[in-house]
Amino acid sequence: MAGAVSAGSYTAGVMDYLTEALEEWEKRKGTAGIPTHEVEIPVMGGASAGGMTSIITAAALQQGIKHLDKPTDTTLITEHPENLLYHSWVDLTDTDMFARMLDISDIKPCQVEALLNSDFIDVVAQRALAPVMPPTFSWPVHPKFLAPQLKIFTTLTNLQGFLYDVSFKSDASGERNPYYMTVHNDYACFELSSDSLDPVHPGWIPLSIKRKQNVQIAMECAMATGAFPVGLKSRLVHRPTLAINNDVLTDPEMLKATQLTGDSYTTLNVDGGLINNEPFDKIRQVLVDATQQTQKSDYQDYTKFTSTILMVAPFPSSKPSEISLSQNLTNIIGLTLSAMLSQMRAKSVNMVDAMDSNCAGQYLIAPSRRVPGPDGKEESIQGDHAIACGAMGGFSGFLNKEFRIHDYYLGRYNCKIFLRDYFTMPASAVAVNPIFRDGYAGIDLSRFTSKVDGSIQIIPVFENVDYTFPIYNFKSGTDWPTIQGFTITNYNKALKNRIQAIMLNIADLRPGIRFILKLAARTFLNQLISDKVMKVILGELKKWNLVN
Repeated sequence: MAGAVSAGSYTAGVMDYLTEALEEWEKRKGTAGIPTHEVEIPVMGGASAGGMTSIITAAALQQGIKHLDKPTDTTLITEHPENLLYHSWVDLTDTDMFARMLDISDIKPCQVEALLNSDFIDVVAQRALAPVMPPTFSWPVHPKFLAPQLKIFTTLTNLQGFLYDVSFKSDASGERNPYYMTVHNDYACFELSSDSLDPVHPGWIPLSIKRKQNVQIAMECAMATGAFPVGLKSRLVHRPTLAINNDVLTDPEMLKATQLTGDSYTTLNVDGGLINNEPFDKIRQVLVDATQQTQKSDYQDYTKFTSTILMVAPFPSSKPSEISLSQNLTNIIGLTLSAMLSQMRAKSVNMVDAMDSNCAGQYLIAPSRRVPGPDGKEESIQGDHAIACGAMGGFSGFLNKEFRIHDYYLGRYNCKIFLRDYFTMPASAVAVNPIFRDGYAGIDLSRFTSKVDGSIQIIPVFENVDYTFPIYNFKSGTDWPTIQGFTITNYNKALKNRIQAIMLNIADLRPGIRFILKLAARTFLNQLISDKVMKVILGELKKWNLVN
């Protein structure tokens, strides 16, 4: 699950329907005409909002989840704690999240931790991973489609980094001197444990919501992977040194060079997506270990594959445009930051595999919706412009609950269509692949055939699925949310107050300088900065057709 900021609501919607489809299939197994092969999820991982959703999904399935198929006429005012994915990403803590994020209660004298108040994230994490259950609560049976010891991981950007040295022979001393380097790409790895099953590898931290086992570490890691740099508060993570020294996702040679001492280790972290925003390569690493299919020629071949990667990407990457060759400083700064991010996130994959469009080992769910075209015919919008939370770099979802509602149900809708028509394999391969050959033996394949190309569903879906696009707002009868421009400008006072609080507390200022800065802020600085921020916000919303 890739990084997404507030568009984690889209990923949550995808996971809601994916788990519902698997549950429905398990219920129907054993009756005539139902495929019998097994599908199991052995690992969920991600970065930023994707990493958070990986952990929340595991927690939701441990606690039980009531799926939400369609919005209702009370959706805008109703919360749904019975669905932890929805509650964590759509309800959040307030209908008006932007007002909550502009609140200055988190700013202390000479202590500014982020541009936005991030305290709501602590509330959501506590609610999801350390819930207070009533005495009568009955913990559900572990879902059959989840591996008994499900692996979960999040990427972290470790600001301290792990130190190692490269020895060089020095002319000055005649000895080999260390040349110190650090690696900042980090992983927090968990494994669901039960009363009878605990992790057998020290690189996986055992996690149980029921037994409250290591939930504090999981909360810290979930918040850390989503700590958008500067915008949201950085996070401290306390982990057992044993788990870090045996990290299964880090190169073994690197582990040898970065071994730590002591019982526990504390790291300061920002958003895991900064360095690795789509860790599909690490998912493959775990799948190879689980299936023992080590050769690409096996797991990329429909007639042989026993596992596949499913990536959920609210902001799927697109081909970059030609850069401006201007040597203007502002252009160079922007391009430099972009180049650094792209290089840090680049994957060392075989280029032939990367360019192969017919790979059994990897599938993608990304936002897609249909809209009326200028000629009256429907046309498709793909990628971040298909979601309401895609504006403002993914922060627009915090402006309006309607945006998050739309994206959640779009995620469910896209997942339905994906499972029906695209998460499939060629009909010719079904007769050869041992898993599907036996699973579909004697089954009427026409019930489980893609409407696009005649391929066969990997996860079968059934006739009672409603494939209509959801109307999210019954009062207006619309399927795309908009916000009034004046509601944005209403935040002007709160924005100016936060700007002033940040300026006056960003450093330990002498009284005289503090007085002058406060006077300047009240006179013109607050208004100048807030006007520019408002202009950017409204411009982004207009670009996404979210404001009227």
